[in-house]
Amino acid sequence: MMVIFQNKIIYMPSVPPFSRSERVGDYEAQCRPVVWTEKDLKAVDGTALKLLEGSMITSSDSDEAEHVVIVYFQGNASSLPPRLPYLSNILKRLVREDPGGRKYTIVALSYRGYWKSKGSASQTGIELDAEAALTWVRGRYDHGRTKIVVWGQSIGAGVASVSLANLFKNSPDNHRRFSGLILETPFVDLKRMLVALYPQKFLPYRYLTPFLRSTWDTSTALHRIGQSKPKLKVLILEAGNDEIVPPGQAETLEGVCIEEQLKVDRKKVPGALHTEVMVKGQGQNHVMEFVRSL
Repeated sequence: MMVIFQNKIIYMPSVPPFSRSERVGDYEAQCRPVVWTEKDLKAVDGTALKLLEGSMITSSDSDEAEHVVIVYFQGNASSLPPRLPYLSNILKRLVREDPGGRKYTIVALSYRGYWKSKGSASQTGIELDAEAALTWVRGRYDHGRTKIVVWGQSIGAGVASVSLANLFKNSPDNHRRFSGLILETPFVDLKRMLVALYPQKFLPYRYLTPFLRSTWDTSTALHRIGQSKPKLKVLILEAGNDEIVPPGQAETLEGVCIEEQLKVDRKKVPGALHTEVMVKGQGQNHVMEFVRSL
């Protein structure tokens, strides 16, 4: 039964209850002056998806200004609206603290089966969703003056790395537009997560690894990224008190990046639980410094 219903165990769009009924307007006051706009797009299999595009209007905005677009992939539970306040904090700080006057935008994807997106979640489907989001971003923003950063949290770090590896393989001409990859509380892959979380041989979970349909193998994806675009900048953010991802996973991924000559920086946020890295000022600072360095 666990094998049959594994996608319902891994992907939890309705946790906590009523997550799919969340409204952007309920978080508007916490996000101001960042404005979030809903966008519609379709994956190549026809699944209807929702994006949220967040930006600020500033007096320095001009068509000539360099533009940094951050594509955000969420974790496995809840929906996008509750995440908007801390994403907005990042945007506000980037705009206010950048002496160069660059423009900043965050584009957040709602996976199939999550929030207002149709369908049901699976790795195969979410890979198509991420492909659609990256294609949308590449088509929407000026090719000459836009830098794209891909950011994923938890399982979203797997989505970010796998989707970027797929893109580099299928569209090698787009390498130069992608300037950075942020992996927030990542794991190596779901198979090793199961073994690390349940090392006891008498428990059944570790024996499910051969049957996993979702693997989100970040390690292999980083190897592929490095072979396509060595020197890409990567930020790995580790929660100091992570209650979900076992110790050592971020360090393993750092080792893969070094092996593939990716420009990696691993930071640990003391006292942060799995979903608290962006709640902590130090976590926000690490993202700010990374994006400004691009």
